Amino acid sequence: MTALSDFIRPDIQSLTAYQVADLPEGFIKLDAMESPYHPFVDSDALLDEWASLIKNAPIHLYPNPATSGLQEALRNAFHIPGEAKIALGNGSDELIQLLTMLVAKKGASVLAPEPSFVMYKHNAALYGMNYVGVPLNEDFTLNLPAMLDAIEQHNPALTFIAYPNNPTGVCFKREEVEQIIAAAKGIVVVDEAYGAFSGDSFLPQAGSVENLVVMRTISKIGFAGLRIGYASGSATVMDELAKIVPPYNMNQLSLATAKFALHHAEQINRITAQLKQERESMFAELSLFGRLKAFPSDANFITVRVPDAAMLYETLKQNKILIKKLHGVHPLLDQCVRITIGAPEQNEAVLAVMHKLYA
Repeated sequence: MTALSDFIRPDIQSLTAYQVADLPEGFIKLDAMESPYHPFVDSDALLDEWASLIKNAPIHLYPNPATSGLQEALRNAFHIPGEAKIALGNGSDELIQLLTMLVAKKGASVLAPEPSFVMYKHNAALYGMNYVGVPLNEDFTLNLPAMLDAIEQHNPALTFIAYPNNPTGVCFKREEVEQIIAAAKGIVVVDEAYGAFSGDSFLPQAGSVENLVVMRTISKIGFAGLRIGYASGSATVMDELAKIVPPYNMNQLSLATAKFALHHAEQINRITAQLKQERESMFAELSLFGRLKAFPSDANFITVRVPDAAMLYETLKQNKILIKKLHGVHPLLDQCVRITIGAPEQNEAVLAVMHKLYA
């Protein structure tokens, strides 16, 4: 007898769904690299203007992302070159999926350093592609010789480089990423989801390097709930990508809010600068613990190796603080946790628990 499950692809049945942690009431949430601040909350004028905008948004009509004005707002706010074309996605996740779909020929490969963002490997499997993971060095820096060897051996159709990397926070050397772009014959996606917290970007090269796609998001700078990502690249790639982007993949409220926010970029920049200062203070404090290893970060989180990741995770949870336990995800992440940078009082709550455990 045929069961319903017999009609579902067996390779998908073997996958594991991405787990989004629940947020119990009263908990401090430092597990998903979200901003601790509502970007408009300290300005009544901005809140009122935003509320009026949302009230008048044409939610009875299908959105047209191409004429929404958001691309131009992104170009102006982040200095995206004029020759680069821009694609909008329902978060970076959709763009990762679409870029993978774009090159998903039989026998084609996706390449990425490991550990890195899990959705690179997940989408390679989803579209039946070969996935090649190249381990980082023990200090989470890029193993460039291994990456170049893998490019030569597998000729990947798509290479992902998270810059800075997630979940480690380390930003690879720019010249090494440039060598990877030059060596690859396929598309190289430089994923700058955390680029706002870093001192470097490949956006100025978008459009002038044919196989380079620079992907960013506004999630980490205070708008995770809007689900807006964007990719910039040459016409060779982006014109083909446009053919598979769903026609109404965005929504009117997100498009209107994102455009409004980018017209007030000074508010975003102020909060980003504040979080970078908190990151440096948090890193300095964590580095004082002799039993811990905090890794330098160019993102809005810090990865730390501790004596017992499970014990720290559970102890913080008992104190109503959520962090990300990385132990078991990859051998290089042995006994590691990832802590999102929060507001000062949230960071102090984490440190208070860690002082009791490790001081």
